[in-house]
Amino acid sequence: MSNISEVLKNAKRIHFIGIGGSGMCPLAEILHAKGYSLQGSDNNESSIVERIRALGIPVMMGQRAENIQGADMIVYSAAIMKTNPELKAALESDIPTFTRAELFGEITKHFNNCIGICGTHGKTTTTSMTVQTMLEAGLDPSCVIGGKLPLTNSYGRVGKTETIVVEACEYVDTFLHLFPNVSVILNIDEDHMEYFKTMENLIHSFREFALLAKSAVIYNGDDENTVKAVEGIEGKALISFGFADTNDYYSENIKEYGGAYTEFDVVYKGEKLGHIKLSVPGRHNILNALAAIASAVYSGAEFKDCIKGIESFKGAGRRFEHLGTYQGIDFIDDYAHHPAELKVTLEAAMKLGYKTVWAVFQPFTYSRTAMHFDEFVDVLKIPDRCVMTEIMGSREVNTYNIYTSQLAEKIPGSVWFNTQEEVCDYVLKNAKAGDLVLTMGCGDIYKSAYMMIEKLKQ
Repeated sequence: MSNISEVLKNAKRIHFIGIGGSGMCPLAEILHAKGYSLQGSDNNESSIVERIRALGIPVMMGQRAENIQGADMIVYSAAIMKTNPELKAALESDIPTFTRAELFGEITKHFNNCIGICGTHGKTTTTSMTVQTMLEAGLDPSCVIGGKLPLTNSYGRVGKTETIVVEACEYVDTFLHLFPNVSVILNIDEDHMEYFKTMENLIHSFREFALLAKSAVIYNGDDENTVKAVEGIEGKALISFGFADTNDYYSENIKEYGGAYTEFDVVYKGEKLGHIKLSVPGRHNILNALAAIASAVYSGAEFKDCIKGIESFKGAGRRFEHLGTYQGIDFIDDYAHHPAELKVTLEAAMKLGYKTVWAVFQPFTYSRTAMHFDEFVDVLKIPDRCVMTEIMGSREVNTYNIYTSQLAEKIPGSVWFNTQEEVCDYVLKNAKAGDLVLTMGCGDIYKSAYMMIEKLKQ
């Protein structure tokens, strides 16, 4: 098997299969900035493809075996099936072929200060917040984020320093390919259990990620599973954050304003550093902000310079993202797809003072829906009205024999539909001025929101 370090060192032209993916694009941008010659293919035109072409990187539409010609290294994303004609041709050729996770790991190796931010919940928000904080503090980091950062209107950026901030995803142990200088652990909760099987395995993977850190682990000292994961780790700085004053970084004098925003004092080891007013709702974002501050300060930022970045952060794309107000109805879109995420999102929404909160939810993967069935039922009772689509199976086959109708039976007043068009028609027929429509899920449920907005505009 080819050694990616050697191949990358000597590669003249790299071909990306699925270059328009949000995870592939920032890697392509970083390699382009480092002087590599790139090309790629995708099945759909998009704003990401436009962005890549604007850099002078050729992108071919459609996936054909001949597209890989001229490449001496090939990279493909996890979304590419083994039957894909380009991947098939690549694996049958003698061109070294690697996954996106392998390339991502190799890229992080080339930065002196890689900050990897992991956790079951809050990765994208905290990674975005950290990048924005560092930019305001003049640290000029590169970054790779799982959501769009409005400040840069992209999923990543290329900085001129030795710092890179990356979202580190635990799914199928992808994050263990990375080379972090600092490992940040936000929380550990039951998810992807079709892969991890037991909580012990899940905690063990996060521990492995913490052990990869060359110099520091920044972790949530209030989260029992996270504390378990970092227990007994030696030879690197252990920096905790949380609400409790037993942590290194903690918050005091928290004030919440109708769920819309929060303000609090930031304290480090008993010494008050200053006051922060967050523009993103929910107490969970206090923890995200503390993790971002700890990461930025550890990387050399002054706390006073962090304040502006944290306070000006209005959220990442698809993270409680306000899409606009149309005919008096507010539309917010959120990536929440795990019961714990739905709970904090819905509780924040219910405090905002709307006449009716409409939760439009698309369950994602059969395994997650089956394994967390009762929790989904509980949290989907929080909003005034719950509208659901059929489960988006993604990479899975429905061996669980689970359907949205089973959820709907347990949630009073809820309804479900097979298509997003039906969801759109039902909500528009019933929602009124003064209501909030909140689309939730990590699949393509955001399309429902845009569909409703288009109809209201007309």
